Amino acid sequence: MTLREEVTEFLQLHRLRLNTDLGQHFLVDEDALEHIVESAKITPGENVVEIGPGIGVLTRELLTTEANVTAIELDARLIPLLKEFTHENSSLTIINQNALHATLPDHPYKIVANIPYHITSPLLRHIFLESSRPPQSLTLLIQKEVAETICDRENAGILTVLVGLFGEATLVCKVPASSFLPPPKVDSAVLHIECFAKPKADHETIDRVFMLTKVGFGQRRKMLRNSIGNLEGGMEKMRAVSIAPTRRPQTLSVDEWIALAGAFRA
Repeated sequence: MTLREEVTEFLQLHRLRLNTDLGQHFLVDEDALEHIVESAKITPGENVVEIGPGIGVLTRELLTTEANVTAIELDARLIPLLKEFTHENSSLTIINQNALHATLPDHPYKIVANIPYHITSPLLRHIFLESSRPPQSLTLLIQKEVAETICDRENAGILTVLVGLFGEATLVCKVPASSFLPPPKVDSAVLHIECFAKPKADHETIDRVFMLTKVGFGQRRKMLRNSIGNLEGGMEKMRAVSIAPTRRPQTLSVDEWIALAGAFRA
């Protein structure tokens, strides 16, 4: 029996209708699952946090690594099914909570997850900006276009800057919509983020970086002189750190955003 057949039979047996509004698209591609787990480089005894496990297709694979897995699931209907599908594994802790409000561990951990597309941006902000301790790494199955943007340093977006402050992103592989049950409307990709030992800037500078990126990317097609340049002293501060006002926000590197934030702090 293939994984797709197993999951289909399991859902039919329990008469479960998936809530696609919550991003419930279960991965049923064995190769993609293998890529996710291999990319996470999990060793026995490590702590892994999975977000949105559903019935536990990825969870079951994570448990084969002998890691301690904490699964955060919003849909209470799925909790008993998650336990059944993973055979009540003692290495699994299940939390029925919204991941955007969850308290992440204080001890070292990795995040591995097939996350709902619509929470990608707020989830990354929660993990990096609101938790007391960022993870050692994140291995995420997300929308392909978002993964490509995060990894694109020449045509950056706000998420490119956010991730770049905390780690190094790599696009591992692309995963077609047909790999899911039910298939979403767009393709996905496995994104691996290896986090730095500490962020590239202090908390105050990071806050200022995001104030500036909000202004800059709010007028993405315009030159910086028409966005950052309208802030008090904006033109002078850009020149002070050798950023031409004729550039557009997507061309700035993470280090340049940090330098610009430092100029606005001075």
